[in-house]
Amino acid sequence: LINIMAARTRITFSVVSNLLMAAMLLPLLSEAQTPYQQTHATRPIRLIVPYPASGGTDIVARAVSALMAEKLGQTIVVDNRPGAGSIIGVDLAAKSLPDAHTLLFVNLAFAINASLVAKLPYDSLKDFYPVSLIDTQPHVLLVHPSLPVKSTLELISLARSKPNQITYASSGFGTGPHLATELFSMLSGIHLQHIPYKGAAPALFDVMGAHALMTFSTIVTAMPYLQSGRLKVLGVTSAKRTPQLPNIPTIAESAIDHFEAIGWHLFLIRAGTPPPLIKRLQSAAVSALKDPSLKERLLSDGADITGTGSEEAMSFLKTEISRWAKVIQASGIKPQ
Repeated sequence: LINIMAARTRITFSVVSNLLMAAMLLPLLSEAQTPYQQTHATRPIRLIVPYPASGGTDIVARAVSALMAEKLGQTIVVDNRPGAGSIIGVDLAAKSLPDAHTLLFVNLAFAINASLVAKLPYDSLKDFYPVSLIDTQPHVLLVHPSLPVKSTLELISLARSKPNQITYASSGFGTGPHLATELFSMLSGIHLQHIPYKGAAPALFDVMGAHALMTFSTIVTAMPYLQSGRLKVLGVTSAKRTPQLPNIPTIAESAIDHFEAIGWHLFLIRAGTPPPLIKRLQSAAVSALKDPSLKERLLSDGADITGTGSEEAMSFLKTEISRWAKVIQASGIKPQ
């Protein structure tokens, strides 16, 4: 009898111990599995925009994310974190959890920094995964009206006859306009004199004042000055002509085969985020881009609306990083 009672005691103790152990492990197992079992984010989404508020990229980010929030039924809070050429904000996003509660909105600078900056605190491809490419934006090649050229080919011919005498303005070392001009120079075999400015506006104004003779600019920024005759446009930097300037040829069709240098906007998320969560965000972004008012706004700015899936966006991003890495290496550009 004593042996039977002892055996029952051991069995009861074992069952209780197992139950207690299971109760202790259950929250841990549940917590570990939650991100992969979720089909949607549960808290407000933070959208990190690594650029100043009210700038071009910030405006697009806010317009698209506001519509995405409606589609998702969740709040999206824009968090502007400018500084160090967007590196501060991107690094913050790289340190976020892969739970779909943090999004990152980037532009061309993200691809440029991958090669321009020797020691980034993050890996541009390994630490992030694309959600969707929102749009691409062609730029225009602008010159002062006094420059005696009527086409891109004539500009190249003039520059060849006057090496290092044609000045060009950019918004700073390592910026999109700077690298676009370096690519233009490399492919056409000309040598230009660079005058960097602290921003796109002063660069454009000094071309209008003939302190510099040429520059690359977004269409929306340049359009008022083209209409007033203060600037002259020679070509478009995209692979195809833009509806905003249908009579202006692309640089690729008129002078340099395969030339392309475009701006763009892209949603990224922390690598390791469960695919169902990424898909949900991507669907919301694509749906937002179908809104008539948003489409009209982006198209009026000269944008080509894309709204791609993640795989297509990744292919595009890799191409852009590779394109500008070659230009940076060949030209020897260093961050200032």
